[in-house]
Amino acid sequence: MLYHLLYPLHTEFSVLYIFRFITFRTIYATITALVISFILGPWLINKLSSLQIGQSIRKVGPESHFKKEGTPTMGGTLILLAIVLPTLLWADLTNLYVWLTLLVTVGYGAIGFVDDYRKVKLRNSDGLSARQKMFWQLLIAFAVGLALSLYPPFKTTLALPFFKGVLPDLGMFYIPFAMLVIVGASNAVNLTDGLDGLAIGPMIIASGTYLLFAYVAGHARVSEYLQISPVPGAGELSVLCGAMVGAGLGFLWFNSYPAQVFMGDVGSLSLGGSLGTIAVITKQEVVLVIVGGIFVVEALSVIFQVTSFRLWGKRIFRMAPIHHHFELKGWPEPKIIVRFWIISIILALVALSTLKLR
Repeated sequence: MLYHLLYPLHTEFSVLYIFRFITFRTIYATITALVISFILGPWLINKLSSLQIGQSIRKVGPESHFKKEGTPTMGGTLILLAIVLPTLLWADLTNLYVWLTLLVTVGYGAIGFVDDYRKVKLRNSDGLSARQKMFWQLLIAFAVGLALSLYPPFKTTLALPFFKGVLPDLGMFYIPFAMLVIVGASNAVNLTDGLDGLAIGPMIIASGTYLLFAYVAGHARVSEYLQISPVPGAGELSVLCGAMVGAGLGFLWFNSYPAQVFMGDVGSLSLGGSLGTIAVITKQEVVLVIVGGIFVVEALSVIFQVTSFRLWGKRIFRMAPIHHHFELKGWPEPKIIVRFWIISIILALVALSTLKLR
């Protein structure tokens, strides 16, 4: 909005030419998201508390979690506001990629909101059925995949890290592939959200990493120099990624141990879905496995645990997702969280190295 209002005036006021630069708008989208989080955060927490929108804890979990019963949840609403509003303010709103990512962010946030609301209203931890959530997630992801495949500047090729010039065209299989990435990322982040600050930390790191990927993919000269797939217009997603970083940092202020508020599915589903969408658009889908390594391991731990128990009646971990396994081994919650953050930073650096290792 500010871009469209102020940049056209640069011919009369030369200082406004700065709005042309993605880097400038990304920085201020990040700052705006932080300010929104700090201003609205205390009010939202108090509002959730007064409405008695508190987290219900499953009694099968670690006993240390029982004391968290009643902590305000649905704090992901704050994250959504802190992502959407700065993006609308600072991004180029004629960019299709921005709108598609916002569609997933808001759409998946709505799914999570309904799920969280049912949990709170019914005072149980079930919410929407897995089938209902999956249906709506797949529908939104299908719409995004279809829109991208029909958008002329966008190519349905798959870029492979460490290999230059290897760009297989998925053709008609691109839509289900995009759906897999978006839905998979969304649910992986959702499974990771089990300790105070555990999901939002790696999410901030991943958003910052994809901020760079988006900028590079959208910059013709830089993408040519690095020999990666150029995606004209993808650079504008840097602004949205900046808002995600700012929103994540602002939410972490209230979600760090001991948490004053939980993000709930409204936050985790929307964050994961938006990250998956950005990975698809920037042609860094495969690298998402590295960047979001923590999310991948968390999801795989659940898959392996369920499969092992159904086939052989044995559990691989003391409890899944894997962060609960470490809890039951006696690791303090803050230690698990910080160590997972450290691993996320290392994985992000490895992912960024793929820009040159080709």
